[in-house]
Amino acid sequence: QIQLVESGGGLVQPGGALRLSCAASEGMRGIQTMGWYRQRPGNQGELVADVTNGRSPNYADFVNGRFTISRDNAKTVDLQMNNLKPEATAVYYCYSIAGFLTTKRTFWGQGTQVTVSS
Repeated sequence: QIQLVESGGGLVQPGGALRLSCAASEGMRGIQTMGWYRQRPGNQGELVADVTNGRSPNYADFVNGRFTISRDNAKTVDLQMNNLKPEATAVYYCYSIAGFLTTKRTFWGQGTQVTVSS
């Protein structure tokens, strides 16, 4: 089964840190981009960060240096989130763009809840 599996969400106090991880299944070939979106309560989804093969990471303006995205290998992507604020509370979704020519498509993980609260 071709899928993305996320881990690492949870409850953290303001100012704390969390690390989200995402792994693509073996069947996912030709991954070009991996990254993270989030959906905050009552808001539309928004890009947090992504990284495309051969390019520098891309971050949303609201990250403001507090998050770091990394890809240790072709099938994983991590998001280190530091100095978290309550407005970061959201469901975080891993995504990838993978495939070749006519099979190229976007894949989504199931989402992991991040709650920043005291």
